[in-house]
Amino acid sequence: MKTTISIVFLLLVAGGLSQQCASEPQKTQHKERMMTATENLDTATLAGGCFWCIEAVFQQLNGVMLVKSGYTGGEVVNPTYDAVCSGSTGHAEAIQIVYDPTKVSFAKLLEVFFTVHDPTTLNRQGADAGTQYRSAVFYHSDDQRKMAETVIAKLNSSGTWTNPIVTEIKPVKPFYVAEKYHQNYFNDNKQQPYCRMVIQPKMEKFQKVFKEIIK
Repeated sequence: MKTTISIVFLLLVAGGLSQQCASEPQKTQHKERMMTATENLDTATLAGGCFWCIEAVFQQLNGVMLVKSGYTGGEVVNPTYDAVCSGSTGHAEAIQIVYDPTKVSFAKLLEVFFTVHDPTTLNRQGADAGTQYRSAVFYHSDDQRKMAETVIAKLNSSGTWTNPIVTEIKPVKPFYVAEKYHQNYFNDNKQQPYCRMVIQPKMEKFQKVFKEIIK
């Protein structure tokens, strides 16, 4: 899904989103449609365990303009963090990325995604277990779907992972922006034990492997 967007409007959207808690999907989609004017940007929606982890990674990637943590993939409207953590909503913790495809491709986003989380563990990332921590690519276009299928097929055939990849490939559903305190979580809470023991190692791996495309 190609979106034409102005940087000025993007900053306004980012400010507005950061002040809200669980957002209605209609508002998120409306803002996305209204991002008009001078620059062609795309949107990607990915789930790979705790959203604090993958948000921190993609925030550092050159070409990424905006990253928001939230919930998607389920049926419950306006879910809360506690409800999603119960595993009863059908939602996954996920991030939504607005990026400039002239600087970073969707294929590169997927390369990063499949490097910084384990896509072979069903409904689990480390100690975080439950369907809310599943690995998923929520595609915005048929091109994104095909790219995700191609990347997964290549990874499976290459033997990069010992076990087969279990990442879901699903059409994007309404995305509910998570509560304010979940946004920019790693950068705001670097001394928190989870950040030091779980997120920081992911960041170090990402920075080592993808140092040429970090902001």
